[in-house]
Amino acid sequence: QVQLVESGGGLVQPGGSLRLSCAASGFTLDRYAIGWFRQAPGKEREGLSCINSGDGHTVYADSVKGRFTISRDDAKNTVYLQMNSLKPEDTAVYYCAADIEYYCSGSVRSWGQGTQVTVSS
Repeated sequence: QVQLVESGGGLVQPGGSLRLSCAASGFTLDRYAIGWFRQAPGKEREGLSCINSGDGHTVYADSVKGRFTISRDDAKNTVYLQMNSLKPEDTAVYYCAADIEYYCSGSVRSWGQGTQVTVSS
């Protein structure tokens, strides 16, 4: 069945780094824009970043710009979110999602199950 599976979350100290992975099964990611989102307890889902298929154009939310980097490896059917300089306010469940288009339209085709990221000392 079509699904996305996130991995790489965990507990990290402030200022530390994590790399999240999003692996696809049931379809290939190569022609779809892929985004990362997060949701903290009691807060609305927040869009973080998106990367187009083809031209690789990327966009970032102001809250993560300069700290997070999105990338894709279509041969591995996987997208990544490299997170550096992590802050306690980055604590959330992180989700990846496939767009319905090859560009970042904002309309989601599929969601992953999420992976927990906790930033705490």
